[in-house]
Amino acid sequence: MGTVTNGDLNNTAAERARAEIAVDAAYRNVSFAIPASEDDEFVRKTYRPFLLDEAHAKQDWIAKLELSTALKMVNSQILKSGGDRLKILVLYGSMRKRSYSKLLSYEASRILFRLGCDVRVYDPTGLPVKDDVQHSHPKVQELRDLSKWSDGHVWISPEQHGNLTAVFKNQIDWIPLSTGSVRPTQGRTLAIAQVSGGSQSFNTVNSLRILGRWMRMFAIPNQSSVPMAYTQFTDEDASEGGSRLMPSGNRDRLVDCMEELVKYSIVMRPHFDLFGDRYSEREEKRIKAEKAALLEK
Repeated sequence: MGTVTNGDLNNTAAERARAEIAVDAAYRNVSFAIPASEDDEFVRKTYRPFLLDEAHAKQDWIAKLELSTALKMVNSQILKSGGDRLKILVLYGSMRKRSYSKLLSYEASRILFRLGCDVRVYDPTGLPVKDDVQHSHPKVQELRDLSKWSDGHVWISPEQHGNLTAVFKNQIDWIPLSTGSVRPTQGRTLAIAQVSGGSQSFNTVNSLRILGRWMRMFAIPNQSSVPMAYTQFTDEDASEGGSRLMPSGNRDRLVDCMEELVKYSIVMRPHFDLFGDRYSEREEKRIKAEKAALLEK
């Protein structure tokens, strides 16, 4: 009897056939970023610290990315129809001056901004430690309002002691699962990423995925984990604006994640109300209505 071998160890023969999506040259070097002349001045100053000056924007590596599929979706399903831009809230998990989670969040924001998203980055500085008292604190209200405003989130945390940081978790803890009948994160899409000081790890993105599920969000399948982050960014005074993510597979994966977030958000946003409709909640409302009706008699 001859030796039996498996020439398809990854079982690719079982994969469902997929049509290859052709690159559309019409979208080469196209950007749907909100121009300064059309942007809200306060929003631009407060929530878009990732924007580059004109000189650096011209040589930005993000401007040269081939993103035709996502750009085409944005153009045909949002811009041409006159719909609202995708609203994306970006959270990071460190208050250090040279925070790598912040730098990575800026790069993610630049990609999303080019793809036509209304991107707003929340600065956690000044956010009090979670308690049951300071709900009216301005930084708490700001965070909750941004979450309610958003269609999707990007969460980027450093890994510390093998998991996400207190700075990041504190932000999530201040976003309640429910506020009366409003669920600030229910039905939003979510992209997750982490930065590590050491070797590759997935502890933090795994925890972020659990948090996202608990907050009733739809985390995209892809994720980004950047090891030895201190080696991955250019110096503060380098070209392209400084503190930019250097070419690598890690950078490519970040682009993948942001592109995927836009695709999923476009597909899911029209069905936002549908995904928030649950049997248990309908039953709860029905019972409350019946009790109220009995009390009125």
